[in-house]
Amino acid sequence: MHIPDGFLDPKTWGTLTGVSAGFTGYALYAAKSKLNEKVIPLLGITAAFIFAAQMLNFPVAGGTSGHFLGAILAMVLLGAWPGFLVMVVVLMVQCLFFADGGLTALGANIFTMAVIGGLMSYYLLMLSKGALGRSLSERTSLLTCTAVFSWISVVLASIACSFELAISGTVPLGTVLPAMVGVHAIIGVGEAIITTVVIAVVLQSRPDLVDAYSGPPELGKRVAREVA
Repeated sequence: MHIPDGFLDPKTWGTLTGVSAGFTGYALYAAKSKLNEKVIPLLGITAAFIFAAQMLNFPVAGGTSGHFLGAILAMVLLGAWPGFLVMVVVLMVQCLFFADGGLTALGANIFTMAVIGGLMSYYLLMLSKGALGRSLSERTSLLTCTAVFSWISVVLASIACSFELAISGTVPLGTVLPAMVGVHAIIGVGEAIITTVVIAVVLQSRPDLVDAYSGPPELGKRVAREVA
């Protein structure tokens, strides 16, 4: 899904670079309040995991590639803005040091995978979790929504990528959209499984590390006593 140099016209990559820069600037401001001794190591671990997983690419039509996205994993664990910054760092390192995605297309790739596949999907997840929480336990509603929106995040990102390529005149929308969505709908199943399993394991051992999970008050107190 990383778009290389030369696949987007200047007006498209220029506009998306500006939009992504705006989101990144706000994320740096918004994430300050969440950065503490517990979160900072988790940021590094999450970034390393997503970086390694994203390096496994599957060719897709139109000069792009498909891979594990990881945006929902980062944001469920860390919160929206710290998770967004993790995605930005991962995409920048891949672009600058591994030529995975073009430099001119970096802003577009951040928009596709961190804004659409990340923030947009995460906030939809949280809205759905709140609705499901009326009839299910918070753990069950979180895991259910994590599975569903991990898949949705990949599909939404592939749709955004398709429109970016089509707007730039690189590939007709009628060609790239079915190809991208079809392949990424399958890749999204793997994304959903991996993300849900990781969140479930962390919930089982350290629920206090999952930002999207508040849990019963007594559980938080018990975990805090055990850690202390």
